[in-house]
Amino acid sequence: MSVVTARVRVEPIVDPDSTAARAVRALRVTDEQYRYVGDTAFNLGDTLRDPMSEAMAVWAGDAVVGFYRLDFAPNAVIGRPLGAPGVGLRAFAIDHRQQGRGYGTQAVRACCEDLRQRHPERALLVLTVNCANRIAVAAYRKAGFVDTGELYQGGSAGPQHVMLYSLRPVAPT
Repeated sequence: MSVVTARVRVEPIVDPDSTAARAVRALRVTDEQYRYVGDTAFNLGDTLRDPMSEAMAVWAGDAVVGFYRLDFAPNAVIGRPLGAPGVGLRAFAIDHRQQGRGYGTQAVRACCEDLRQRHPERALLVLTVNCANRIAVAAYRKAGFVDTGELYQGGSAGPQHVMLYSLRPVAPT
């Protein structure tokens, strides 16, 4: 696979008939990833119906290569408060034809920058990732997430690592 050459950006999807929404519906993950992520068309529709969520397209240049859901519900993702205002990252997927090019890492970074700009009151980004999904665990670590050591047991595909990303800048020491 080649390395990222296109600029990666993220944008909210608000119109279910937009070009981005149609492109998200066409995204596919591998069979192995499907058990963790599910169907992107279903996830998009579910997100657009939820007033506490935002559907997000991942763009590489002029093409949609991925999707994720931001969940702003109290106690999002792990069912309890985080100790700081947070947002959940769900249903993160890069199309299987675009994987291995660095789009995932750059998309997470773009997601965090987007949250800092559009939702500066949020301090943490939280996600869960299945313990068996070693590739995803490594990718999230590479993007700057920290494994809390806590396991979330509510996932349909088995126990999941709870991972956090601080959206607040770290003060120099």
